[in-house]
Amino acid sequence: MQKLSGQEALSTTKQKGDAAEDRALRHLQAHGLQLVQRNYRTPGRGGGEIDLIVTDTFTKRRRIVFAARYFVLKLAKEPPCRFDVVAIEGDALTWYKAAFDAQ
Repeated sequence: MQKLSGQEALSTTKQKGDAAEDRALRHLQAHGLQLVQRNYRTPGRGGGEIDLIVTDTFTKRRRIVFAARYFVLKLAKEPPCRFDVVAIEGDALTWYKAAFDAQ
């Protein structure tokens, strides 16, 4: 068995990590998530890194806006509207008023 030098081993480990990250990103994108940022690093010593920051909010937001437009078109007069989000995680509930626009 051939022993790798320190630089070769590091390169191989990084290549494996990059390949795994690419695979994870393809999987998430195949399920409709959008990449926000890749390899985000915090500044300073001892900082951390987030490999993939993704969101599926765009797709959900687009569907909600479409449904709201369809609903409003059926009304005789267009009322004032805004899009709020109620996020529930465990027992915690957070209400984000005017969370996004219909763009």
